[in-house]
Amino acid sequence: MEAGEWPQDNNPLKAAPHTAASLLGAEWNRPYPRELGAFPVASLKNVKYWPPVGRVDNVYGDRNLFCSCLPVGSYES
Repeated sequence: MEAGEWPQDNNPLKAAPHTAASLLGAEWNRPYPRELGAFPVASLKNVKYWPPVGRVDNVYGDRNLFCSCLPVGSYES
């Protein structure tokens, strides 16, 4: 990205995470190869987690975390 190899709005980082469905589909309209989308780091070729969905709300969820846990008081008996 820093080298200007890919556009700022269509690059491997902006489109991450790449789902299996997006990588295996017939259409690939990205300026980088599918393999880079699937395995941005070589070590992932041995152990890969396939996310079920891409980003739903872009980076909002990454920056605005919330806990869906029960209140601590509900664990007391």
